[in-house]
Amino acid sequence: MSAGLPTAVDDAAEVFDRLRRHLSPKLALTGSFAGRGAVEVSGEGCRVTLSDGRSVLDFGSYAVTLLGHRHPDVVAAVHRQLDTMPTSTRSLANPVAARAAACLAGYLGDVLPKVYFGLNGADVVEVAVKLARVASGRSRVIAVSGGFHGKSLGALALTHSPLYRVGLRGCAVDVVHVDPQDPDAVLRELGAGDVAALVFEPVQGENGAVALPLGVLRRWSEDAARHGAFVIADEIQCGLRRCGERSVALAEGLPVDAVLLGKPLGGGVVPLSALVCSERLYAPLDADPFLHSATFGGHPLSCAALPAALGAIEELAGQGGELSDQLGAGLERIRQRHPGVVSELRGRGLLRGIDFATPRAAGSVVLELATAGLLVSPCLGRPTTVRLLPPLVATAADVTEAVEILDGAIAVAERSAGGSLPGRNGHAHT
Repeated sequence: MSAGLPTAVDDAAEVFDRLRRHLSPKLALTGSFAGRGAVEVSGEGCRVTLSDGRSVLDFGSYAVTLLGHRHPDVVAAVHRQLDTMPTSTRSLANPVAARAAACLAGYLGDVLPKVYFGLNGADVVEVAVKLARVASGRSRVIAVSGGFHGKSLGALALTHSPLYRVGLRGCAVDVVHVDPQDPDAVLRELGAGDVAALVFEPVQGENGAVALPLGVLRRWSEDAARHGAFVIADEIQCGLRRCGERSVALAEGLPVDAVLLGKPLGGGVVPLSALVCSERLYAPLDADPFLHSATFGGHPLSCAALPAALGAIEELAGQGGELSDQLGAGLERIRQRHPGVVSELRGRGLLRGIDFATPRAAGSVVLELATAGLLVSPCLGRPTTVRLLPPLVATAADVTEAVEILDGAIAVAERSAGGSLPGRNGHAHT
């Protein structure tokens, strides 16, 4: 070994030491488990290369990499902007943001003409609720049990799980959560008065890829619209063809005032989110564009990525349907092979949830998957469930490989537990 030239192992050790000292010891621990002591070095398509030379299949990344890593069209668009004007004066009009807004409104059929850009999902949840309260003059918001809308204080009020509110006495928004199996729930809350908005995810990602009943969503949306409350579809995880449609809510004909988009909107290259909404909801910003603003909202690098990302998503949309069918069939075979461990399959399109009998079973499988070379996304609020989020750029061979790795990981977890992983009825599965 040459003096002063660190090895890949030394580099990884230094990364984990810095994580422990400057970020969080628990982040270092979970990252070490996930990479078996290695760290991520580069990505291309649906594969990530680690510091020890291994290549792993990425069906995780919390839904950001719908186009995989470093999609060439998106990277080229960002490079062009980087070479021209990578930031904005915030005083002069920026053509890149204007072009991106028009592109996104057109992508959704021009039925929601107004756009606000943020950097992450919580950004646009915050502004959507803020606008709904100002435009309506009302204060209450209806959200859905099991929903996840972010962890900033305003968005956190809409997020259902109390896990993220430990140590916090309350949040700034008056929110009630309703049962997605109760068609009358929204009407009852509207009857109590002062409702500014109804906010829902058509497919709840963090809750384990739970698709909400379409009939209930339609009833809720129509009730809210009749009473003058704004209807906001949070599709930050399930939109942009992840679940088959550009917008699930718009495709189903729900009377929404806004669609929230994020995660893959920047093509997996730069952070970007968007509120796409009606003129009525946007009216407070029309009256005062500085009512809600952010230094990096509408950032030129992010906005430059958007047209390229949407174009690439549409080119791959048909392939997404084929991958979805293949993945669904493969997961069903796994469920049949491991009935005592895999308790339920959920999801739509390329957002799939595998529910295991216990959190321990799910955790064992996630660790084994990391060792075997498949990255997935656990559900922080639902520890029995693991999400599979394959990118549109995956091939049939990639899906076959992922299903085989998953099947093997479940089998290893069963064997390592000595046949003692409990099944759905609470008894050991042997």
